[in-house]
Amino acid sequence: MKVRDVARIIEEFAPLDTAAEWDNTGLCIGSPDAEVKGVLVGFDCTPELIEEAVERGANMVVTHHPLIFRGVKRIAPECFLGSAITLAIKHDIAVYAAHTNADKAEGGVNTLMAARLGLCDCTPLSADGFGLVGNLPKPMPASEFIAHVKWVFSLKGLRCSAPIEGPVQKVALCSGSGGSMIDDALESGAQAYICGDLSYHQFFTEKGFMVLDIGHFESEIDIVDKLISVLEEKNCTFAILRTKKDNNPIHYF
Repeated sequence: MKVRDVARIIEEFAPLDTAAEWDNTGLCIGSPDAEVKGVLVGFDCTPELIEEAVERGANMVVTHHPLIFRGVKRIAPECFLGSAITLAIKHDIAVYAAHTNADKAEGGVNTLMAARLGLCDCTPLSADGFGLVGNLPKPMPASEFIAHVKWVFSLKGLRCSAPIEGPVQKVALCSGSGGSMIDDALESGAQAYICGDLSYHQFFTEKGFMVLDIGHFESEIDIVDKLISVLEEKNCTFAILRTKKDNNPIHYF
C-alpha cells in the first residue's frame, strides 16, 4: 500500500474539499507513490514525533494539525519547524494532516466532543459546517454542567464566564479555536458554548449565555484514536501505531 492509498482512506472519512480555504491539510512532505511500511498517528507533527516514527519503523506520520501551516521562509535544524521538516526529509518520512476536514467530518472532532458530553439531536452550528449544537439528555444547573464538562474531558480546570442563573440544556461547541463562532452559538439558542482559545473580552457574555474554554488540545485529542480506527477498519497490512507522546504544549501548574 502506498502513501496515496493511506491518504485515500483518510479522505473517505474526511474529504479534502471540505477543509477551510486557509487550511493546509493533506500530504505536505513525501511522495504519494512511496510504499508504506508503517504509520504513526499523533496530534501535532513535532520533531519528537518524527523521531518516534524512525525509532518504531514507521515511514509515514498522520496528524491532526498540519506541520506546515503558513509560509516557511527558513528551514534550519535548530528551530522547531525546521527541525521537524529536516528530520522528515532526512529519514524519508511522509507527513500527512487531516485538519479542518476532520473537524467537520461525520464522526470527526466535533462529533467526538458532542459524544463525550452526551448531546443528542445535533446539527451544524455554522453555515460552513464548523461546530455543532445539540441538547443534553436533561437540563442541568450551571454548576453541575461545569463539573460535568470538567469530568468528561478529564480537565484539571477550565476557564468559564459567569455561570448563568437558569438551567443548561442546549449546548453549542466547536473544536479548537472557536472564539469567532460565539455569535453563532448565541443565535442558536444555546445556553452554553464550549471551545478553546478564547480571549479575555470574549468572557463578557449576554445574560442567559455562558462560554467555557476547555483548551485547544483538550477539545481535539480524541481525533488521534479516531484516525487510527479509520485506518484499522481497512485491514491495512502495515503497522498502525499510536504515538506514545501526546504532548500538550500548554502546561498547567
